[in-house]
Amino acid sequence: MKKSIPKRPDSERRSRQNAKLARLLLLLRLLQGHRRCNVKDIAEELAVHERTVHRDLNVLLLAGVPWVFDRRSKSYRILERWHNFPAILTHDDLLDQAAAAKVAAARGVSAGAGAKAVTHKLAEHAPEQAARLLEEAQQVMEVLDLKLAGQGRSREHLRTIQWALIERKQLAARYDSPYQSRPGKAVLHPYRLLLTRQAWYLIARPADADSPRVYRVARFAALRPLDRPADVPADFDLGGYLGNAWSVFRGEETHDIELLFHQDAARIVAETTWHHTQQIHRHPDATATVTYRVDGLDEIIWWLLGWAGFVTVVRPERLREMFVEQLQAGLAQNERPVSL
Repeated sequence: MKKSIPKRPDSERRSRQNAKLARLLLLLRLLQGHRRCNVKDIAEELAVHERTVHRDLNVLLLAGVPWVFDRRSKSYRILERWHNFPAILTHDDLLDQAAAAKVAAARGVSAGAGAKAVTHKLAEHAPEQAARLLEEAQQVMEVLDLKLAGQGRSREHLRTIQWALIERKQLAARYDSPYQSRPGKAVLHPYRLLLTRQAWYLIARPADADSPRVYRVARFAALRPLDRPADVPADFDLGGYLGNAWSVFRGEETHDIELLFHQDAARIVAETTWHHTQQIHRHPDATATVTYRVDGLDEIIWWLLGWAGFVTVVRPERLREMFVEQLQAGLAQNERPVSL
């Protein structure tokens, strides 16, 4: 008489099914990644026998996932034409993507088309709930009044710079500096692209110079890539290059700044970190002492003028002199009658 095979408990069967599903998801992530894996590599990664890997590969094919074996690299990979909504994206990830698309689309940022297109592609391939979340998140968020410089061909120039940086190519440029009567020509080795203080900047070394300089992207009159490799130091550090510059133009001298903000402005100024060296000491009378360590005074003076009437420059003496000179010049300019 034939003995019947005992059935596994439901809990054990579900556990085995869950383990198999988890293994298939790990296999899918391996094939979608940049690593080149053969059967042996996959078996070691998943801690299974090579026969199990072949069975799992067949399961993916039956599920409509088109993998191929690349004979040149002797590895398995997913066909590029196959697209699937990334299951690892959480709802918080989708909110971040929607916010990024809104910021990128702001006037002057000049990166909105790509970010917006990516968000639409995600929505097209997303499950219904995720697609609805992306749509609603974009409807309830707006980005206004960033006051970013973004006129002319900035968007086109940004894309040219991005590809030059990625492909490590030199750039031929005509730069319209406010300190020159006409645009000057230069060949540049691009180092970094930087968005700060209301504008995009390119850190690049002219071919005829020993050190990099800062260029405002909106001031390029023309920009095109050259089929020449750019020489970018492997150890270049943007933070080290900028040092304690108030924004992007680093002065030669370091200054310890001490400002006393009056009651009407102390709380407002303390709400924002204006510089990475900022230290704030609040006083019982509701005033506040704010200190900075800054390389150069030519940039901080323009920020300081916006607080005129609400701040006292304690030190350095040179900054207080610059502050008073600019205020006096402004008074003199506006005391004269305007001739139209």
